Amino acid sequence: MKVDVIVVGGGAAGVSAAIAGARLGARVLLLERQGMLGGMASSAHVHSICGLYQLRKTEKDPLLPTNSGFPMEFAQRLLKIGCARGPVRAGPLDILLHQPAGFAYLADLLVHAEAGLEVCLHSELVEIEMDGPKKIGGLRILSRGKMRNLEAVIYIDTTGDAEVALYSGADFECAPKDILQRPAYIFSIGGVDGAMFSDNARLEMARKIAYAVSAQNLPPDALGIAFRQGVMPTEVWGTIDLEAKGFDPCAGEGLTAMESRGRFLAKAVMDFLKEHAEVFSKSYISSFPARAGVRESRRVMGLMELTENDILTGARFEDEVAFSSWPIELRETSRGPKFRFPQQNRSCGIPQRCLQSRNIENLFMAGRCISATHEAQAALRVIGTGMAMGEAAGKAAVQAVQNLNFSS
Repeated sequence: MKVDVIVVGGGAAGVSAAIAGARLGARVLLLERQGMLGGMASSAHVHSICGLYQLRKTEKDPLLPTNSGFPMEFAQRLLKIGCARGPVRAGPLDILLHQPAGFAYLADLLVHAEAGLEVCLHSELVEIEMDGPKKIGGLRILSRGKMRNLEAVIYIDTTGDAEVALYSGADFECAPKDILQRPAYIFSIGGVDGAMFSDNARLEMARKIAYAVSAQNLPPDALGIAFRQGVMPTEVWGTIDLEAKGFDPCAGEGLTAMESRGRFLAKAVMDFLKEHAEVFSKSYISSFPARAGVRESRRVMGLMELTENDILTGARFEDEVAFSSWPIELRETSRGPKFRFPQQNRSCGIPQRCLQSRNIENLFMAGRCISATHEAQAALRVIGTGMAMGEAAGKAAVQAVQNLNFSS
């Protein structure tokens, strides 16, 4: 099978890249290993879209989009079908709460509306054939026991773990394991009135959990749990930041241990709260995620690397194709995130050079495997920014296809 562009990874960035490419007239193939699109936003239950809106000092300041185009189109469509709420103010930040099932549904709706776009779920990348040392010649995927050979002019890596980069020999880097971002384990809770989640109630729950940990009635890593009301009044989510030291987010055994630990912790905390917190007296865990929310793994080395200083100073670039407005959000301990905000809340430009591999000429990337330092990636990895990067990568891929066709 031959197409113009193959996008590997059907998360927020991959869906955006594939739709952007198809809307420009390219023949696009979107591959996803799971049984639904949306990536972290659906299968990992990441129920808030961050990075959609520019930072502002107070709620009285105007609420402005960080990126126009597909990210805001998707957000507005989610709101229209009743699968999102907000934006809501979370401290100094504005986020859009959404329903993971609604995110997956809307992604299906939008990709199937594009005539030039084909989607293959349950498709695992197993091999890449190179056309010389600097060019990908084709892919081999495994789809429910059947092998398929695929070929494109341009490839976009939106796997999150930079798997296309790994198989093709593209340069990439990983943060040392002692500073690797903690994964999130997010589960849904039933039998709770979300309207009861006032600030005082959340503080009281945090105190109860902290006391239980000190009394050794709960394990120490239960300290990182947080609760949030979802889109609907009865929709409640629990999030645990799991221990990441020594954990390899790209190894099956590491993922197995981490996800098992997430289920154990969720059950232990909920059993405790059901007995000791009135708001949880009739609660139950209604669903576990299909996978944990990995925040960081491999990062592809591009023609340029975005840095911590770029984020904090709101740097601008001649070839910028998207913007990042989210602060640097480091998840290094069980006690929650540590934020570092840009000067004067300035958005940072994202250059196209950060979306193109430095040593594989027909490989682009978007999402959390963008070319950035560990610190900069902590700002760029959020869903809203990932969608903007995906759209930019899809457009850049089509332009590259057109340039190659013209030159030949």
